[in-house]
Amino acid sequence: MATLDIQLPQMALLYGLCLLPVLLLWLIGLRLSRDIGISILRMTIQLALVGIYLKTLFELNHPWLNGLWILVMLIVADLSILRRAGLKARYFALATFTAIASSILFSTAYLVILVIQPTHYYDARYIVPLAGMILGNCLQGNVIALERFYSAVRKNENEYATFLMLGATRWEAVRPYFKEAIKAAINPTIAGMATMGLVSLPGMMTGQILGGSEPGLAVKYQIAIMICIFTSTTIASIINLKLSLAIAFNAYDVLRDDVIKKP
Repeated sequence: MATLDIQLPQMALLYGLCLLPVLLLWLIGLRLSRDIGISILRMTIQLALVGIYLKTLFELNHPWLNGLWILVMLIVADLSILRRAGLKARYFALATFTAIASSILFSTAYLVILVIQPTHYYDARYIVPLAGMILGNCLQGNVIALERFYSAVRKNENEYATFLMLGATRWEAVRPYFKEAIKAAINPTIAGMATMGLVSLPGMMTGQILGGSEPGLAVKYQIAIMICIFTSTTIASIINLKLSLAIAFNAYDVLRDDVIKKP
């Protein structure tokens, strides 16, 4: 069964729905109309352009072109993670890119080649949306991990220094903050998996059902994507933090002020 199309008049009605929250925000004194309008406009333009590009990508289905698109997604995610975590890209860009690229490519390849097994492993229909969903969730986890870790180190500088003076190595001194940062990064995914299907129907599963897939098949794909999201987020967060330690601290194990953006 084909998915029902949303025509332009119905799209206009959809945009009209945004007026309600804007009005409510205005009534409570939050003047966010301009920010909301710009965000909706950017979303519309970006998604429209991506839709056109993906249609071409799926039609051509060339391995190098598909790989180039995934590379672009990784670079954008890399810079976005560092910007939102408050770290300077010129110091951490390579480390963060290494972490997310290794975890995303591993999880996506594992899912596509070993689990789904399409005729062509580079099929854009599979690798592009799957890599995008895994990367999007991995991005959130890495932002939380980096932000939580370096905020904790700066907040507990005296405690950290005390550990060092008592003879602890850098790793031993930062390990409590490291563990808490990783826990915070993966907690949303763990909570999501624990309540999925009872509290919410996830986006991928909903999209497949709307697209005409059998619910049983949609469930299998959703389980697969959630396992890959959990795996990639955990791997990327650990690698990212470990690689950043060599950059963020000087030879005397003191956190460098120049690698962190000023508020």
